[in-house]
Amino acid sequence: MVDPQKTVAQQAQAQAQAQAQAQAQPGAVPPHGPTLVAGGASSSLRHESAHLHVAGEARYVDDVPLPPNAVHVALGLSSRAHARILSMDLGAVQAYPGVVCVLTAHDIAHHNQISSVGAGDEPLLAEDHVFFCGQPLFAVVAQTRHAARHAAVLAKVEYADLPAVLNIEQARAQGSALVCRSLEMTRGNAVQALASAPRRLAGQLAIGGQEHFYLEGQAALAWPGEDGEMRVCSSTQHPTETQHMVAHVLGCPNNLVTVEVRRMGGGFGGKETQANIVACLAALAAARTGRPAKLRLDRDDDMMITGKRHDFVIDYDVGFDEQGHVLGVDMELAARCGWSADLSGPVTDRALFHADNAYYYPDVRLRSMPLRTNTQSNTAFRGFGGPQGAAAAERVMDEIAFVTGLDPLDVRLRNVYGITERNITPYHMTVEDSIAGEVMTQLAQECDYRKRRAQIREFNKTSPHMRRGIALTPVKFGISFTATHFNQAGALVHVYTDGSVQVNHGGTEMGQGLHTKMVQIAMREFGLPQDRVRITATTTGKVPNTSATAASSGADLNGMAVLAAVRTIKDRLITFAATKWQVLPEQVRFTAEGVGVGDTLVPFATLVNAAYMARISLSSTGFYKTPKISWDAATGRGRPFYYFAYGAACAEVVVDLLTGENRMERVDILHDAGLSLNPDIDIGQIEGGFVQGAGWLTMEELFWDPSGRLRTHAPSTYKIPACSDRPRIFNVKLMENLPNREETIFRSKAVGEPPFVHGLAVLHAISDALASVDDYRTYPGLNAPATPEQILRVAERLRSKGGVGHAQVHT
Repeated sequence: MVDPQKTVAQQAQAQAQAQAQAQAQPGAVPPHGPTLVAGGASSSLRHESAHLHVAGEARYVDDVPLPPNAVHVALGLSSRAHARILSMDLGAVQAYPGVVCVLTAHDIAHHNQISSVGAGDEPLLAEDHVFFCGQPLFAVVAQTRHAARHAAVLAKVEYADLPAVLNIEQARAQGSALVCRSLEMTRGNAVQALASAPRRLAGQLAIGGQEHFYLEGQAALAWPGEDGEMRVCSSTQHPTETQHMVAHVLGCPNNLVTVEVRRMGGGFGGKETQANIVACLAALAAARTGRPAKLRLDRDDDMMITGKRHDFVIDYDVGFDEQGHVLGVDMELAARCGWSADLSGPVTDRALFHADNAYYYPDVRLRSMPLRTNTQSNTAFRGFGGPQGAAAAERVMDEIAFVTGLDPLDVRLRNVYGITERNITPYHMTVEDSIAGEVMTQLAQECDYRKRRAQIREFNKTSPHMRRGIALTPVKFGISFTATHFNQAGALVHVYTDGSVQVNHGGTEMGQGLHTKMVQIAMREFGLPQDRVRITATTTGKVPNTSATAASSGADLNGMAVLAAVRTIKDRLITFAATKWQVLPEQVRFTAEGVGVGDTLVPFATLVNAAYMARISLSSTGFYKTPKISWDAATGRGRPFYYFAYGAACAEVVVDLLTGENRMERVDILHDAGLSLNPDIDIGQIEGGFVQGAGWLTMEELFWDPSGRLRTHAPSTYKIPACSDRPRIFNVKLMENLPNREETIFRSKAVGEPPFVHGLAVLHAISDALASVDDYRTYPGLNAPATPEQILRVAERLRSKGGVGHAQVHT
């Protein structure tokens, strides 16, 4: 037990430096190291729910106990991609044993509309037309889930089919309407730069979509209350938007709806807007029946109903010199967006924002083409369009290296952003902290890239069927919501009289460790051990008007809000302690051993209880808004990002030319997390993000048949990376002693989306391996995903030497 009579020097001397730093401003943080007793915010504290996960006791929406009178909801789906509904006979559905009622669009008395951007093109339930195969037509409410699901397939629906547009090629050929506005970014004169460039090439890159494949599917549970109240437990990344959508559909004010999220079993962007339909239908059923209502989609229905990552077709034209310096770039990025706007506008915008990746384009024009199609409405997915844009930049660098005969790494290094010059992006933001060249150079040295590349070339000369390839690619990823108003966050912190602390904030936990980092912030500031700080479920009833946990901003925004709330309480305690013990405020310090008040060490709980008796408030809200950012979509100019996160990956692969299969032999990643809040969690995010990115580019393939039905709608038909697909050698390292130049939470950097882009190194390593088929004379022009079938097709084309693939090279 702490002796309050002992001095701080006697009891806390070993931790004095760390604790002094803990009292500093957000820019100062202790070095990485073992977890302190007080859990420094830069220590590798275990995940706050880890013990529950491993014991199978972590509770998700589907684990919430249901009251005996609860009802279950299942959906009836369209079997057409585009059609007029002539009739819908639901008699057999209604008559099925256990069915309570069947809801259609006509049963929605207020607003049958859940467009997240106010486009008015996303009805909750179909009305007169259907726009994709899998669109919800009606909702069955029954006593059991079994009854609801079996009744839902008994509907008799007559359609009058209409022409359907299913892919980018069809949409372009038929002049399909844009699902939202397009965007153009220009700087300089790209047309003139291309015309006068010593060398020039044009080509096309096709990049497939991706299913989120979260472990926990979409789910919601709604409880009706008194006077129209509705409580919704939802697996959503955006509780406030879900709250607003439920209120909109029910026709009630927002203050009658409370949305709660304890945790999600994965999200990746798929639960940012797509969770709304499930929550709204559960709430609608609860309001209609007056009973708790639950809707949980099974995997097949989830994949049939919800949107994916946008697939892109990118046309590029680039001028350059013999040394590989880019002189001018012109790109058009066309995206399959699906049947409604959803988030396609900001997704295609972000693709343009990252079409430069880490490279400076002297003269540039970038254009988006968000195309409406009769497929699922594509939505947010980790990276939010950024990986697709970066893929275009890396294709350009790779192709320039190929036609000039230069090492691709050298071309990349020659084109990276500078700091004092060559540092203006296509959207006219100044890059103030470019370290992409430094990161690539350090990684190349540490992983022995150049020696291994030479050895691989020698290996391929004598290997008839197994070919190796290597590539090293960077990432420069902008951090902030490009919708400026989303860059805000709130928090609510309570200190109880026993010295325990409860933290609430507006972010959501989907396995990424956000709650753990918020706990660490409070631990560090108050000098408390982990068991004295408790994080609660995210709820709109405690922290209102929150932003989505997306755009890699969860820790940045909510961390600063939590810090603001904690420091407000600390300031009150410091003022109280200084007055009570007659010391100066600067002589009050919070340490792992207790609160130092002059030469006296007071247990935290003792101080808190004394403050309570003196009627000092021990609760506070906190608020934060990101500074410096601005964006004008009309002009294509501004500073949409507070800062950039950097990194680089080197991938070595082996490709079997007989089967088309490929294997990652070794991957080395060096990543910039600033001064990491939790190195172990961040490294885990980097590893997971990379594997997910590599899966997108090599094996995850979405396929729609000619009728518009998604055929890859279950684990049996859609392949994601398994344990055996991970790199045989996998080295991940954080950049050291590199604080964020901006005043983020303890000078850390976001580590959610940027690592996903590292998967591009695998795609280009496969391309490098395939280039050996034609003795490096023909550029492979490899599209993604690089499935075995795609690899075999490219290899066969290279064997026949039938041209230069996708690129037309002009000298």
